[in-house]
This record gives sequence, C-alpha cells and structure tokens, in this order.
Amino acid sequence: MCGIVGYIGSGGAKDVIIDGLRRLEYRGYDSAGIALMTDGGLTVRKTIGRIDSLEAIIKDLDGSSHMGIGHTRWATHGAPSDANAHPHTNGDGSIAIVHNGIIENYLELKEWLISEHGAVFRSETDTEVAAHLIGAFYKGDLLDAVYEAAAKMRGAYAIGAMAASEPDRIVAVRKDAPLIAGIGDDCNFLASDIPALLKYVRTIYLIENNETALITRSGVTIYDGNRREVKRDVFHVNWDADAAEKEGYDHFMLKEIHEQPKGVFETLDRRLGKGDEIKLDGISLTREDLLAIDRVYIVACGTAYHAGLVGKRLIEGFAGLPVETDIASEFRYRDPCVNEKTLFICISQSGETLDTLEALREAKRKGARVLSVVNVVGSSVARESDDVFYTWAGPEIAVASTKAYTTQLLCMYLIALYMARRLGRMGDEEYGRVVAELKGIPDKMRAVLESEGEIRDLAKSIYKNESVFFIGRGMDAHVALEGSLKLKEVSYINSFAIAAGELKHGTIALIEQGSLVFALATQDRLFDKMLSNIQEVKARGAKVIGLAKQAAEDDVKLFRRSRHGKGEPYRKQESGYLDRSADETIYVPDCADEVAPLLAVLPLQLLAYHIAKLRGCDIDKPKNLAKSVTVE
Repeated sequence: MCGIVGYIGSGGAKDVIIDGLRRLEYRGYDSAGIALMTDGGLTVRKTIGRIDSLEAIIKDLDGSSHMGIGHTRWATHGAPSDANAHPHTNGDGSIAIVHNGIIENYLELKEWLISEHGAVFRSETDTEVAAHLIGAFYKGDLLDAVYEAAAKMRGAYAIGAMAASEPDRIVAVRKDAPLIAGIGDDCNFLASDIPALLKYVRTIYLIENNETALITRSGVTIYDGNRREVKRDVFHVNWDADAAEKEGYDHFMLKEIHEQPKGVFETLDRRLGKGDEIKLDGISLTREDLLAIDRVYIVACGTAYHAGLVGKRLIEGFAGLPVETDIASEFRYRDPCVNEKTLFICISQSGETLDTLEALREAKRKGARVLSVVNVVGSSVARESDDVFYTWAGPEIAVASTKAYTTQLLCMYLIALYMARRLGRMGDEEYGRVVAELKGIPDKMRAVLESEGEIRDLAKSIYKNESVFFIGRGMDAHVALEGSLKLKEVSYINSFAIAAGELKHGTIALIEQGSLVFALATQDRLFDKMLSNIQEVKARGAKVIGLAKQAAEDDVKLFRRSRHGKGEPYRKQESGYLDRSADETIYVPDCADEVAPLLAVLPLQLLAYHIAKLRGCDIDKPKNLAKSVTVE
C-alpha cells in the first residue's frame, strides 16, 4: 500500500515523479503529493484524489527541478484529505518526507515534540510526527537526523526525506516496508516498488531491513543500522515494462484474468523435467528432510490464504503430512507449535505483505524451515526464506488478485506432488494421472474464457443484488471463499461464503425469498450432498446459480443459461441433475476433482469483474484497498 518515488538528476524531477506515481497506482491510494527542490527551497503540493488531481495543482511548477519526492497515500492515520496527504514537513517547512507503513509510538513521540519543541501539527498522521522528529534532530546533516529519528521510532516504515539546505541529497530508511534505489546515468532514483522505475532504469539496489540509503546524483550509498557502509550487489530487472500495460483490455483485472492460461502453463512448464518429474529450482527437500517434518504450516493473507486452504488438502491428500493453515495476522500472536521439525510455507503475491513477513520471522525464530511461494523476485519474503518457489505469473497490477491466485494454486499442486513422490506415497500411475490433468488445465482455462459472453449476460441479470451467498463442499468451499472475496473487493456487494454443510447451523436463517446463492458443485463425490444443500436454500425462496463440471460425454457449449424455456435436455452429473435444482447453471470443462479449483474460480472472477463494471466501480483500484499491504 502507498507508493514512494524519488529522483535526483539534471532536471525534470516533476515529470519523472508523476510518471512513477502513475505506475504505482495499482497499489491503491486515496491522495497524492510531491515535494520539489526549487530556487525558493522546498515546494510541497498535495491533494486528495487521483494523480490527475495532483497534476492539476502543479502545472505552474517549474519542470526543470532536479530533485524531488512523491507519494500516493492509503489512509491509516486520519481520513483521506489534503491535510493528511503526503509529503509532510516539519514546522518551518525545511524538511519534507514521504512515508509508507505505521509508526506505532507516534502518540508518545508527538507528546514529546509538543512539550519539548513546541511542535504544532496540521494533520492527524503519524508521518507528520516523523517529519517533526527528523526536524528536531536536524543540525545541518540530514543523514544524521534520519538516523537519530529512526532510533526513536517503533513500527514498520519506509521513509524518503529531503532538506531545503541540502539540495543534492535524498536520505531513505527502511524498517519492514519495501524500498529500492534505482541506478541511472547521472541520476538516481528511490521507489517503493520496481514498476515505478522501469521506464528509466533496470539496475537497482534492494534496500534491506534496518538500512539507510544516501542518494545523490552521482551514486547511492547504503549503510547498516550501525552506520557502516554496506557493499550491495545490484539487482537486474529482467521483465518487461510492457507486461504491465493493458494491451487493449478495459481494465488490468480483465487482462490478468485472461493471462491465467499462460501463467499456469509457464509455472508448470518451468517445473516439469524429463519424464514429467518435478523440479523445484534449487529447493532441496530430500526424503530424509520430509521424514523429519512432523507438521506443515501454510500461512498467508486474503487470496493467498485461500490458495493455502487448497494446498492443505493437497499436501494431506497426496503426501500424507499433517497441515495447519493460518491467517498470517493471527499466526504470530497465538504462540504456534512450531519448531525445527516444522516446514513453514508462506504464500504472498508481492512478497512484501507485512503480516506474512512477520509470521515468517516468527517461524524462523522458532527454528522452522521456510519455503515461500511468491511472484516477485527479490521481494522481502523471498530474501528472508530458506527456499523460494516463484509463481511466474508476471506483473499483477489490479488490486484484486486473479492470475497470482491460480499460479499459487499450481505451485501448491507441484509442492504436494513432489512431497508425495519423495515420500513414496504416490505411485507412478496416480502421479501420471494428476500431472496429465494439470497439463490439460491451460487449454480448459481458455475454453472457459472463450465463453465470457455468457458470463457477461448472467452478470446483467444479477448485478443489482446487494447480498450474495457462496456455498460449496470440499475444495469447492475454498473456491467459494475466493469467489466471494473477488465479488466484494471490486463490486462492494455484501458477499458471504460458507461450507455448504454449515448452512443449517445458523447461516440459513439469512436465506429468504429472492436471496442469491452461488452453489459450487465440482466435487463428484460430494455432488449429492450439494444437491441437498441447494434444495435447502431453494425451499426458503433463494435463487440458485450452480457451478459444475461439464459431463465428459457432453458435446454442448460449456455455459448454459437458465433451465427455463430453453428446451434443452437436463444434464446428468454423477447421481443427480444439477439443472433440476439450480435456476441457472455454469459449466466448466470436465476434470478430476483434485484440479477443479483451477477452473471453477475463473467464471467467478469474470462474474465479479462484469458485475463491478455494470455497477460503475473503479475495478483496478477498489475503494479502501491496496495491492501490497505493508502495515499490520
């Protein structure tokens, strides 16, 4: 969440910073601002709203400024407003800072600044406290002041600072929030994420935790917490900025939904070797290692957590290892039973999710081996893990995750299969069957996406609903959670997901005439049970949209709208007729139960997208949400 961009060079700072902030819009924000070094000292402009609003209020600023910092804010302390937007300054405006994260002891520091220094605050933010704190310690050397201020602050933060009396230096400090420095030709950069800089540089320094960077026009110097200079290898970005463009799609979310067949193929293709044996790219989990493991933890947040729920079933079902799943924000506060016999798997798209990162650190403190599943090379989670399994999804820009989810799912399949083979708990025939199913998924995904028009038509008939239920059994229960999350994220509909068997234990009290229920029924062995659950909600007046697998012998189109007035025959799946139970039915291609989550989620993603579009929502940047959640 939030975006930081800084630049120092020969000129053009305003345009460089605005362009970089635009490339970070996907992270989610509610206000934006910029501080430029000008002839009169520091000039700060900021406003609530989008980058366009910021551009409108800086048109009069000289474009030749050689240095500046900019920011997009996602509110934590204080409501979105001009006053709470970044950059913030100290009392006399001689120091300006931008800040991501949360300073946990800001109230204590604020009281000290008021009582000892007579500080007057104009905002509700913790960031302004940091600006005044740096100002209080400033004696002509910004690097000294930032070090002294950082020693007083607790929490997670990334800060970029400028001083009016030092027109040739930007100082940045990192504590548990992402920060990078870009290396240019006679210019250098600061940013919170790589896409901000790809137009200008591909060589960067990854600033590590508790490090401070001094950025000048001629170079970048990194210091550790004891102010010793750190020699850091450069990181070369090898992915193309064009991958982050919309390429003709109306929104990044839709583009990324359609990129899923490619992402799944790439992730699978890179991991299968001769004879379809799984390669884990340098991850050495031997049979002896696995036999020494007495439990596996899968820990993540949001969409990644839903992928972990599927992963739990796969590892337990294929490899026979006991698995616990936990939400990262709860994990480290419950004294989990983790030790050197624990394999800790954390899942994160960005690799910067602070709750996940702190859970990882807690697991390492307790002696666990850490295997991370991430999409961003060089991210904090990747760097702090013992082993890393990259998803190869490519850049994901939309706040609502889609292709990261399906590639995370595929990684969980590969990890579970790898464990099963090493432990001797899956024979050649079964292994070959599952791998063949996975290799067929990209083509089946394309078939689902080709029927997007049917999903769009369905969205037109239901987009005005303000309350929606998702139900499913087995793996469908986990996919239901993800389908519900996607809908609420981008359409703001009050959406709720529950394991179908739990309906009668309270939730069914909410079902009434006209309630909309999505019933996922892709698990053959649970199909009869799902039919019973559908009847339960139908008996109370619900409208039911079913989602099931197309019977293998069927030759009709994958999606068939409404059983009313079409004159089409009922379609049989296992021991029941879904069309006789549901009001409308969505079908995905036939597949094994185990791999159905990879297909079942696609129509739910498309429905969420088209419903949100019909409701006029800001799909790529939903309100109150951020792509990379770097606060607890």
